[in-house]
Amino acid sequence: MKAKKTYAVFGLGRYGIAVAKELVENGMEVIAVDADERVVSDAAAYLPVCKCADITDAEVISRLGIGNIDTVIVCMAGNLEASVMAITLCKEAGVKTVIAKCANEIQQKILLRVGADQVVFPENESGVRLAKNLLSSGFIDMISLSCDVSMVEIDVKKEWCGKNLIELKLRKKYGFNVVAIKKGDSVNININPEQVLDEETTLIVITNTANLRKLK
Repeated sequence: MKAKKTYAVFGLGRYGIAVAKELVENGMEVIAVDADERVVSDAAAYLPVCKCADITDAEVISRLGIGNIDTVIVCMAGNLEASVMAITLCKEAGVKTVIAKCANEIQQKILLRVGADQVVFPENESGVRLAKNLLSSGFIDMISLSCDVSMVEIDVKKEWCGKNLIELKLRKKYGFNVVAIKKGDSVNININPEQVLDEETTLIVITNTANLRKLK
């Protein structure tokens, strides 16, 4: 059985806390790090692993074992220099995926250039939504419509290619209601259930959030 993914969250402001809490509440292993001892002390009440440390120091990155983490989320948009250093050190340590929060498009370009795999704008994407997308591995995007219902974009799985919606029976197997089929920039809401799906097709579905675990 494959071990659960591990995460590290650098910077425990509102955004970082939201990401970390959502991941922890879904059973993920999370290391939460901030340079402010008071912030770390407060966060320790609901985050099991909190460290007060300077993540711009290569020795600290090594000591925390960050190189063994699957995904690092850098939530320090207010400190561009620290974000750049953290991303660089994480990549040098061998972290596969580094996601960084940014404040503007200029920061976005800089963070991508120094190695961030994904950059998010907090005004466009909440910390909770980012965490849900990370948890929903294999999904392109997920938007919560309510506490129980989500709209999700799903890549067509390899085993689905060459089949149509009638054959796949996604509603019966997963509780998915397909509301649109997307191919490239074209989105079709007039669904033909006999349309054969291929790897370039994306399904947009609405479902009870709990059903997403079935697909994983």
